[in-house]
Amino acid sequence: MPNPLRSMTGFARVRRPLGEGEIVVSVKSLNHRGLDVQVHAPSAIDPFEASIRGMVKARVSRGHVEVRVTLPSAPGASLNGGAGWNRALLGDYVRAFRQAATEYAIDAQPDLNAAFRLPGVFGENGEAEAPAGTETALLDALTVAIEELNVFRAREGAEIAADMRAHNDRVAHAADQMHQIRAGAAAAFQNRLNERLQELLNTAQIEPHRLAQEAAILADRSDIGEELARLKIHSAQLAALLDSGGEIGKKLDFLLQEMNRESNTVLSKTGGIGDAGLKITELALEAKAAIEKIREQSLNLE
Repeated sequence: MPNPLRSMTGFARVRRPLGEGEIVVSVKSLNHRGLDVQVHAPSAIDPFEASIRGMVKARVSRGHVEVRVTLPSAPGASLNGGAGWNRALLGDYVRAFRQAATEYAIDAQPDLNAAFRLPGVFGENGEAEAPAGTETALLDALTVAIEELNVFRAREGAEIAADMRAHNDRVAHAADQMHQIRAGAAAAFQNRLNERLQELLNTAQIEPHRLAQEAAILADRSDIGEELARLKIHSAQLAALLDSGGEIGKKLDFLLQEMNRESNTVLSKTGGIGDAGLKITELALEAKAAIEKIREQSLNLE
């Protein structure tokens, strides 16, 4: 069974008991050309950051991935809207301030702004250590979070692939229609070729072998058979690529460039052959629009 196609965007959050509270691990992924892992966590998690990055890289191939870790509040710390302040440390500071003011007979009051700038008073204590059992709870929560993230990404990837298949069907249908019109417009293509050859004969004295070369070049520039054949082949390859699953984002990018090139060439060759040319131009523009829609969606895939 092929691996599922995955979007590069997703989110998951997992909670696990730890000490008297819980550890919370959230993983969010966004579009990115490669794999970029960012870890946002208290300094107590620093010893485990390499393990966090390794787990993400083993399970996610592409995208900007943000891992956020929140630990239980330390004893003596009060949280307000996500910002903590250490009551015990702040109390020590105020008592020391007042004791010094009394001993030296200084009439002054503690400055709360200055107190909050002291290391460890407001927010995280840079020297805090992780509670016992943190590593086990962290890695367990991260494992589940990445699994849930990939389920989310696979579900979104399936929706993107369905939309891409619909656009690709339009490309294939347009190529088939252009092929049918081309077969019926063979006389128009031949007339245009004859006109250009006559212009060439009227403008200069030209040797027979040179005339044959120019005729071959003009014939190639006047026919869209090869371009339509390649466009249909590329469309079939794109469908097979979507069915294969897995990491296809970069492969799709190259394939879509080729499809766009063939459509542009068709457009450049179909001027001046009357109503058939106008219809082929219309269909080629429709194919280009569908290819662009596929390209936009492909940027979201892993």
